[in-house]
Amino acid sequence: MKTDIHPNYHDVNVTCSCGNTFTTQSAMAKDSFNIEVCSECHPFYTGKQKIVDSAGRVDKFNQKFGNMFKR
Repeated sequence: MKTDIHPNYHDVNVTCSCGNTFTTQSAMAKDSFNIEVCSECHPFYTGKQKIVDSAGRVDKFNQKFGNMFKR
């Protein structure tokens, strides 16, 4: 095997905007990393997911183009 071709794989502290922190491993140069959404605050994982249909856009689309796909 060739020597000195692998990156430095080390622990990285990850901090979410909600305040949750955890440690993972990465080859990035930083020792800490900030993210906006994690599994503690993401709506998909918390079960507080909302389906937003702003101004009935789905209904408008179906009215315009819904007949094109029906057989």
